[in-house]
Amino acid sequence: MYEDREKLEMPDLLDISEIKSDVQKLISELHEVPKIDTNLYIEYDVKRGLRESNGKGVLTGLTEVSDVVAFDVVDGEKVPCEGRLYYQGIDVMDIVGGLGERIHGFEEVSFLLLFGHLPNQDELDSYLHVSSNLQELGARFVRDVVMKASNGNIMNALQRCILTLYTYDPRPDDISPDNVLRQCLELINKLPLIAVYSFHSFMHFRKDEALIIRNPKKNLSLSENILQMLRPDGHYTELEAKVLDIALIVHADHGGGNNSTFTTHVVTSSGTDTYSSMAASIGSLKGPKHGGANLKVQEMFRNLRENIANIEDDAEVEVYLKKIMDKKAFDGAGLIYGMGHAVYTLSDPREVLLKEYARNLAVEKGLVKEFEFYDRVERISKKLITENKGIRKPVCANVDFYSGFVYSMLGIPEELFTPLFAIARMSGWSAHRIEELVNGGKIVRPAFKYVGEHNTYQPIENR
Repeated sequence: MYEDREKLEMPDLLDISEIKSDVQKLISELHEVPKIDTNLYIEYDVKRGLRESNGKGVLTGLTEVSDVVAFDVVDGEKVPCEGRLYYQGIDVMDIVGGLGERIHGFEEVSFLLLFGHLPNQDELDSYLHVSSNLQELGARFVRDVVMKASNGNIMNALQRCILTLYTYDPRPDDISPDNVLRQCLELINKLPLIAVYSFHSFMHFRKDEALIIRNPKKNLSLSENILQMLRPDGHYTELEAKVLDIALIVHADHGGGNNSTFTTHVVTSSGTDTYSSMAASIGSLKGPKHGGANLKVQEMFRNLRENIANIEDDAEVEVYLKKIMDKKAFDGAGLIYGMGHAVYTLSDPREVLLKEYARNLAVEKGLVKEFEFYDRVERISKKLITENKGIRKPVCANVDFYSGFVYSMLGIPEELFTPLFAIARMSGWSAHRIEELVNGGKIVRPAFKYVGEHNTYQPIENR
């Protein structure tokens, strides 16, 4: 089915020795570019990063897809509350609690986000029938697109493959809601295959491991198919599939203001095609300040284990966490990663749900002490951050704190942590793209204040 390994390897990087000195001159020029005086942001009342001075996001649009709640209003005053996340007006806590033993929770949530209501059994059966038939890529696409130019950053592979799907679409530029829905359904169901196959390709062509490409099974849920396609033996437990299903649900959407979803609205508003829009959103999610944050949490915990002799000793853990906050340990940034959120105060409901399932999975995996270590770091960090940073609002752990731990227990490689976020969020992006198109808004075009100088043009001989 696939070509020889040697034929698929990337060529060596181009030799730039002949232009190296000129490249260095250009780099030197770049270093001379002045930085903008930060006081000008205050002078011109610029909402840097589309944020108010208190860090709250500036309202730039309206949505009915999802809502993030961190405060209640009591007697006219905003009071911090336990975080709530609503998909199309329904609390995610209630959705997860109401699933029972059903295995297609993420599919139900995808239906909810796209169509505005939870499906009845007949609607769910139709949706699952469509989804299962869209979970295919074709041997030629896998060989010619997924397998070639493989690299360890699977997010890059997702972008490349999504953009290439444009050429396989008979109506790629048709942005009517009906056609965009068809395109979005395809991307929701093809992205897991692209991610897993891209990882296998990387491990084979770059790490010389055996190449295993397993097709999805029509009777399985999306989370079950991810696990059976990823693992060499294709085996998984019911709890493992359930935990991954919950992880996909809590990452499916998070309001219209997060960086990648805002990107969806911005790019969609220009009238461009679905593939360009989704590739742009993936590019946003790829950033370590957004979807890549759980990798930083995992890196931090490896550092904690290396430097704390007894991870069960609260006092010893607290001493090292203080060093991190004082910029004397780990990466010197002074941050305890996975702690704090731009919106949530008392709790992040996604973290609450994921922590509950992480605890159950830790029991099954014999990793209870490791779970207790995460819980200990969370508890101590809350106290330290509140005491040392002088933060007025409560500080809680966010979804990234436990997601990497959960993925690790599931045997999911770190190369797929952020792609799993993209797989889940594709449903939310799709709902927001359709919402933007249906409402026919103007192109999103915020203003920038020019603060440079106006200079007179000089002929080259006078410069």
